[in-house]
Amino acid sequence: MLSATSPLPLTKPPQASQSAQLNVGAVRPSHPWQRHQCPSRSPIPGPISLSFSLHLNPPFRSNRIVPRLGCVGSDYAEIIVLRHGETAWNADGRIQGHLDVELNDAGRQQAAVVGDRLSKEPKISVVYSSDLARAYETAQIIAARCGGIRVVTDVDLRERHLGDLQGLVFRDAAKINPKAHQAFVSRETCQEIPGGGESRDQLHQRCTSSVQRIGNKHKGERVVLVSHGGFIRTLYKQASPDGRSVAKVLNTSVNIIHVYDDGKWTIKSWGDVSHLNPTGYLQSGFGGDEKSG
Repeated sequence: MLSATSPLPLTKPPQASQSAQLNVGAVRPSHPWQRHQCPSRSPIPGPISLSFSLHLNPPFRSNRIVPRLGCVGSDYAEIIVLRHGETAWNADGRIQGHLDVELNDAGRQQAAVVGDRLSKEPKISVVYSSDLARAYETAQIIAARCGGIRVVTDVDLRERHLGDLQGLVFRDAAKINPKAHQAFVSRETCQEIPGGGESRDQLHQRCTSSVQRIGNKHKGERVVLVSHGGFIRTLYKQASPDGRSVAKVLNTSVNIIHVYDDGKWTIKSWGDVSHLNPTGYLQSGFGGDEKSG
């Protein structure tokens, strides 16, 4: 069970601007059971003894994992993409979109735990965040746990604008606003949602251009990017070799992509939630899938 953490004092995010490599002593072994043998020594008189230590890590769920974090090459940026922590609206199944909703207590605990994890990994240069409160608060907590690194807000990292669906409980949306719901579930990627909502094409353009811009600026560095389920699913589709979508992006899951300046993206690891307690914090939050918002 995760230990409760006290909410950190927050300041209101600065007005959205147009616009983090962690010190690590060790990385997790690539298998829950990994044996380390002491280095060999020069022969000495008498019996020779060898000592072994055994390390056990709890199993975790993930979509695709390459757990060992290596050095960053000079021709790409390593971007650690995180979905914000859980909100009360996530727990209620309510559509958020561009509406501002703060984290709940579970979300703050998730942010603190992933921040502790990242603080033990290679150095982060900067944390980028959506300017929406649920992402910005997550980013602040992570930055504080990693030694007070800088947080930069960017309006382009927001969730998809879902128009007239925003604020509705998803299970009631088809009945309350059938026109907006039909536009949302449409397979036409150019279909906008009534009430100022974005099409999937518009979301894709915004997501990919903003991440490419950040990647170009930080080649040879590791940065954290805190955003939203729909945004992150779009990044996966862009970076996936076969262009497929990922099923679900869990709250504070760790997803790592390499962004090159020629537009080439590769996925290093995806869906890592090994820092979370699987009984309490993996499946509780709504969103992060095709209903994301």
